[in-house]
Amino acid sequence: MDELRALLAKHARPDLTTAIPDVLVSKTTFAGPPAPSTTGTILAFVAQGRKRIALGERVYDYQAGQYLVASIDMPITGNYVDISPSAPALGLGLVLRPQQVAEVLRSNDLPPTQGTPEGLTVSDATPELIDAVTRLARLLDQPRDARALAPLIKQEILWRVMTGEQGATVRQLGSQDSSLSHIAKAVQWIRENFAESFKVENVARIAGMSESAFYRNFQAVTAMSPIQFQKQIRLQEARLLLATNRDVTSVSHRVGYDSPSQFSREYRRQFGLPPSRDALLRPEPAL
Repeated sequence: MDELRALLAKHARPDLTTAIPDVLVSKTTFAGPPAPSTTGTILAFVAQGRKRIALGERVYDYQAGQYLVASIDMPITGNYVDISPSAPALGLGLVLRPQQVAEVLRSNDLPPTQGTPEGLTVSDATPELIDAVTRLARLLDQPRDARALAPLIKQEILWRVMTGEQGATVRQLGSQDSSLSHIAKAVQWIRENFAESFKVENVARIAGMSESAFYRNFQAVTAMSPIQFQKQIRLQEARLLLATNRDVTSVSHRVGYDSPSQFSREYRRQFGLPPSRDALLRPEPAL
């Protein structure tokens, strides 16, 4: 872990990217207030520090030596805790690609998981997984070796996770007919059409499921109803818009609210400040 922390501190960039495709490195020095973001589909390994995130009514804490798996792109609110410039949070992320998961499933005769696992899970890392993550980070100093070896180590990391405690969550990513893949279609549609009103039965049809099965599986994966999920996306988008547009009424309409007063109430309930106040606290962008 000491070697891994040193490597991550060395290679962290503001945009999180590295020279190895789909490998991200993060370094955070200040524990700010909880902020909205989205997970992407990712395996996030923590080498130092602790993070707390909320998804709907569920709260997840994970810290050094643990990893988080997000099998679907979901709206969350989170922040690091108990960190400082002298003891920053350090982490490595691996973007999860369904086709790569499917290849590991086919190559190793792993059956896809039945049922509907949660879309966000946290587990302790095994010594074998920590070793593989460290070897992947070590390749950041070895670009010539990385071209040949990084894909192999990524496969090993997938294998370790897919055969471990959170294997069910990851394995469903590789199956085109899993309940997770059906919910992912609905999530993508809601994200692309968040400002539109919809009927759950219509989105269930997009997902290829009955309305009752869709509703049950959507809540199991996301910890929210489809309407609650849409509201989270709307409010997160509104917060981004308010950074450059302080006309609260205009922003509320752009994200799909007919009533600015309802928008203000729900925004304050979500972020702790009314949108007009939150916008004023945001600095003007540099010109």
